[in-house]
Amino acid sequence: MVTPHPRTHALYADKRNLIALSDAPLLESWGVSEPDRVLLQRAVPATQRVSPERAEALWAQRRELFFKPAAGFGARAAYRGDKLTRRVWTEVLAGDYVAQALVPPSERLVRVGDETVRLKLDLRAYTYRGQVQLLAARTWQGQTTNFRTEGGGFSPVVVLPVESPGHVQTALAGG
Repeated sequence: MVTPHPRTHALYADKRNLIALSDAPLLESWGVSEPDRVLLQRAVPATQRVSPERAEALWAQRRELFFKPAAGFGARAAYRGDKLTRRVWTEVLAGDYVAQALVPPSERLVRVGDETVRLKLDLRAYTYRGQVQLLAARTWQGQTTNFRTEGGGFSPVVVLPVESPGHVQTALAGG
């Protein structure tokens, strides 16, 4: 068994899909409802393909961008634009990359030993056939997610009772 399934990856995980999902006029032309377009605009950072034709403009904007390989995963070969060197930039231009508006990660205070430290957080929803099977958070310090941060790694998530219709709260249950 291959995971993720190649067809599923091609349909849902290829980061080039984010280009279309962040393009409101395109979504409107496809008949995507206004509420869904608004939701996508809030959830999907503006994304564009990296190409030699856009190289100069992307380099000038790099501090506000995050560069990701189109078919990559796990932060491999992903770069914050403000950390890019000219050498790495030539590799990005030669590869199949997308540039995405930089969105700072959430942060949480986590107790590590006798200290309280600020760790970055991302929340993952693992799904099967449209149903959430597991929620997990990853906590870390540094440029990208990693499992080397003391007190970091996977953290459990507790779903709190709904306070209002359509609103679910989550809480990080520790580091």
